[in-house]
Amino acid sequence: MLQTGIFSGYFPYALEEQARKIKAIGFNTVQLDLAFKDIDFSTPGSITLDKAKRVRETFRDYNLPICAISGYTNIVHPDPAERKTRVDYLKAIIRNARHFGTPYVISETGTFNPESDWVSHPKNKTEEGFEDCRRVISELAQIAYDHGAVFLLETYVNNVIGSVEETVRIFAEVDHPGLGLLMDPTNYFEDHNIDKMDAVLKQIFDTLADRVKIAHAKDVKRAEEASEKHADIDASEAHSFRGVGSIELPAPGLGTLNYDYYLKRLAEKHPNIPIIIEHLDESDVPRAKKFLDGKLRALGV
Repeated sequence: MLQTGIFSGYFPYALEEQARKIKAIGFNTVQLDLAFKDIDFSTPGSITLDKAKRVRETFRDYNLPICAISGYTNIVHPDPAERKTRVDYLKAIIRNARHFGTPYVISETGTFNPESDWVSHPKNKTEEGFEDCRRVISELAQIAYDHGAVFLLETYVNNVIGSVEETVRIFAEVDHPGLGLLMDPTNYFEDHNIDKMDAVLKQIFDTLADRVKIAHAKDVKRAEEASEKHADIDASEAHSFRGVGSIELPAPGLGTLNYDYYLKRLAEKHPNIPIIIEHLDESDVPRAKKFLDGKLRALGV
C-alpha cells in the first residue's frame, strides 16, 4: 500500500510538539523540513550529527519515519555568490542525510530569474542554461553517492528542468546512482498542456517511472488571476508558493488532477512508496488526508 505522509514544515512548532501533532492526525511518515522553533538549522555548520540524531529519534519515538529531507533552493541562482551559498547549504544537508534517517534529499533545479525563484527566464531554455544546471546536478549526485545518499530532482515548469523531455534528458546525461526523481505530476502542467492531462500523465510515467523514489500529493488547476501566488502561512517560501501565471497549485482534492490515473500508475511500479501531502496549511491537513486516503482505498493501493 502507498504510505500517506506530510511535510513537517506545515506544523510550525518545536520538534516534539511537531511530531506529536503529525502523529495525532494519523500519518506514518514525513518529509522533513529543517524548520523547528527550538532547533537552528539555518547554516551548513548548524547541521550537526547530534542535532540530526535528536530529530531522527524524536520522530522514531512517534513512529514517524523520515522518508526524505527538503533541500529546496535555486541551484542555478544568477548571482554567483548567492548560488554558492545556496548550493553549499544543500550539500551540507546531503552530507548529513543519513544521520536524519533517510538517503533522500529533494530540490527543484531553479531559474535564472533574478527576481523570483518561481518565475521562468529565457536562459532556462538555452543550451548554456541546461549545461550550467547539469554541472551542478552532477556535482550534487556525486556528493550524495559519496555519503550514501541520493539527490532527488523535482521537475517544475518554470525551472531549467521543467518538462518531461528535459527531465528525460538530464537523467540521460547524468546517469548516476546518486540521482533520482521526486514524482509530482502537477509540476509539469502549464497553459498549453493542462487540457491534455491524461496524455501528459501517461508520458510522465511511460518515460520516468523507473527513476521515482518519493511522490507528492497536491493539485493543479487554471488560475483565476495570472500572478505569482503565495499563501499567508508560517512556513518557507517553498511551502507558501501556490503557482504562477495561468496555473494554480492548491492542496490535493481542490483542483483537476486525475488522481485515479496518477495513483494507479504510481502504485504499479512503486506499491509501497511514500506520497507526501503539500500546498496547504495546518487546518486543511485532515481534509487533504481524508481525500487522499479515500482515493487510495477506492483504488486498492
